[in-house]
Amino acid sequence: MAGGRIVVGVDGSAPALKALKWAAGQAALTGDSLQTVISWEYPASWATLMPGVPAEFDPERLAKQILDESIDQTLTPQEAAATTRTVVGGNAPQALLDAARGASLLVVGDRGYSGFKAAMLGSVSSHVTQHAPCPVVVVRGDTGE
Repeated sequence: MAGGRIVVGVDGSAPALKALKWAAGQAALTGDSLQTVISWEYPASWATLMPGVPAEFDPERLAKQILDESIDQTLTPQEAAATTRTVVGGNAPQALLDAARGASLLVVGDRGYSGFKAAMLGSVSSHVTQHAPCPVVVVRGDTGE
């Protein structure tokens, strides 16, 4: 069904970049639009855990920078220009599930920066495969080792 929307989670990790590339290729095949999503949140004990962090530190701005750099290094200029960029404050699984409402497909990497190397799937990919309102593709990262 042309005219749908493919949502892809991006966190700057190698599996996320591979998922972004795959999602862009799928969007080109189906005629769907591509929406990238990155989320950010403050740690529960922000002030006590990170005492040397400069006051001007802005996690939302950092997330936007990671998203922009990921898109620019992974997609062609034409693909990048046609991509919707979404930066969401909140937890990653919920941000992806919310963005996936009404989407034709949700694409994620098998693990991001917060995952354990030995895990088959990361916590985000595992959660969204169980709760997404649309089909989900989990793109495997490096399968060597």
